[in-house]
Amino acid sequence: MSQLKGERYDAGSIQVLEGLEAVRKRPSMYIGSTSQAGLHHLVWEVVDNSVDEAQAGFCDRIDVRLLDGDVVSVRDNGRGIPIDPHPKFNRPALEIVLTKLHAGGKFDSNAYKVSGGLHGVGLSVVNALSEWLVVEVSKNGRLYSQRFERGIPVSELSVCGDSSETGTLVTFRPDSEIFEETSFGFDTLSRRLRELAFLNRGLSIGLRDERQDGTGRSHDFMYEGGIVSLVQFLNESRHTLHADPIYISKDSELEDGSTMLVECAIQYDSGYQEEIFSFANNINTIDGGSHLTGFRAALTRGLNDYATAFGLFKKSDESFSGNDVKEGLTAVISVKLSHPQFEGQTKTRLGNRDVKGAVESIIYSGLSTFLEENPAVARKLIQKCQETSAARLAARNARELTRRKSALETASLPGKLADCTSTDPVESEIFIVEGDSAGGSAKQGRNRFNQAILPLRGKILNVEKAPLHKILGNAEIKAMVTAIGTGIGEEDFDPARLRYGRIIIMTDADVDGAHIRTLLLTFFYRYMPALIEQGNIFIAQPPLFGIHAGKKSIYAYSEKERDRILEEIGTDKATVQRYKGLGEMNPSQLWATAMDPSTRTILKIRMEDAVEASRIFSVLMGDEVLPRREFIQEHASEVRNLDV
Repeated sequence: MSQLKGERYDAGSIQVLEGLEAVRKRPSMYIGSTSQAGLHHLVWEVVDNSVDEAQAGFCDRIDVRLLDGDVVSVRDNGRGIPIDPHPKFNRPALEIVLTKLHAGGKFDSNAYKVSGGLHGVGLSVVNALSEWLVVEVSKNGRLYSQRFERGIPVSELSVCGDSSETGTLVTFRPDSEIFEETSFGFDTLSRRLRELAFLNRGLSIGLRDERQDGTGRSHDFMYEGGIVSLVQFLNESRHTLHADPIYISKDSELEDGSTMLVECAIQYDSGYQEEIFSFANNINTIDGGSHLTGFRAALTRGLNDYATAFGLFKKSDESFSGNDVKEGLTAVISVKLSHPQFEGQTKTRLGNRDVKGAVESIIYSGLSTFLEENPAVARKLIQKCQETSAARLAARNARELTRRKSALETASLPGKLADCTSTDPVESEIFIVEGDSAGGSAKQGRNRFNQAILPLRGKILNVEKAPLHKILGNAEIKAMVTAIGTGIGEEDFDPARLRYGRIIIMTDADVDGAHIRTLLLTFFYRYMPALIEQGNIFIAQPPLFGIHAGKKSIYAYSEKERDRILEEIGTDKATVQRYKGLGEMNPSQLWATAMDPSTRTILKIRMEDAVEASRIFSVLMGDEVLPRREFIQEHASEVRNLDV
């Protein structure tokens, strides 16, 4: 992308579209929610402004600090927000940016060629939803400052010192009248900042937790390899088929005359999962769009054309389908353009029609050149696709066996499903239980109207290391897929056929139970991710201890809670039972502690960071031992309920 140093960026660049009034009344319209997600969205809005400065070539460092009192600050070394009077309002441009909705430099193509914050609502919305906000700008050899409270200026823009630097520092405290909670999560911030560093090669992003009661942790992210480093990060625990990712980067002119930068990194491994992450102007387009469609078309056409040109297809072979070329693929496709058209306020799908053809042309050309220049790697990739094509036919036959019939016959299921009476998914739930013993207690203790029980025999197949046709041949997985009702895989999966609104994993509190739970979560993440995204997957929290004093029983879910209870009632008056397995609990105990909706605790599985989730499942369930050992050592202090 061409650099914009020297281009005009002053008060005249700031264009005003409308006022601010509705933000505090309907905050969810602007930041999605007033929960933790919306809270962190405030930080993303401020950071995105700094990243836009980096993309324009004026910033190479961003620092985010968590401070006491639920305060966060974001500093960059960019040009600094303009402080000269705005020509229309005769007020400092900085004040206009902070108090007028849709006021910003993003509407002036001379100020920013590429931007994620296209609606110009970022800083003004953050300001409106903050108890207080202070902006400091280093510009023209001076340091300027202005303070706002709930979106209203409470001080004039003033000079508060000299400065030999340039940049902007935004410090704010979210308004507790708006947000359900106002404490920022270090890990949540860390994940997104790391992603931004991957997507902006050479940009340094720091995160510091300086709260007295915080973690004291700090991270510095900077990746000279950009998205190539991201692909390597994802594949650190996989057996890759070629040492270095294929990297393609080129500018393309779109129909409106603007320039788009297309970047792509591709690497295949010996496994069976597909990981493709698509971005547009640093925004994770989780629903894909025209850039992803163009990438997929180029990949399929490029591998087919190479195999045909070099006689690698057998007479009986069919051309590769899109599914044949994606197994074992890890890829990142990133486009940066001046006028992206995102579908929906959440910006999860790119809609520009001309992007597809431009991306397809660039990726096809770059991939074809790579394959011709690297014939040994090319043959490995073609062989991988041929093996996948053969397995696809086997999977098609196996899939037929798992499709839900119009009338589910419980007796035919190897998992011994005890179904519930209700057929309404909204009120129905299924417990996936470890072993027949626990299954027996659960069946006797359940509410038969809306609670189904599916006991598993032993551990299910590790889907991280198996192709789809073998997965569908596993008896326990077939039972789960049939009972859940959605089908499996891109061709068959349909969330509308889901039979239970809550799928609850209930395993023993020991090493084997933890392993089974991880195997199940890996399966759902890889083959039914929509159920995680919709909030259908839960983990039961049965107690670790039963404390019995006379006719009274109290349950503890941790050693700390056990000790507190014993201190309250006296150790000489109680007997303590350690539940290593669910089968040690009788039906009434299991119902009261883990299954009764009025008393139980269940954890909803959420997927806040798809990149990190993919990496962790690969580390924990993949073939490489060293990354798994390092992960365990790094997180050993976080382990709860260790069974020794």
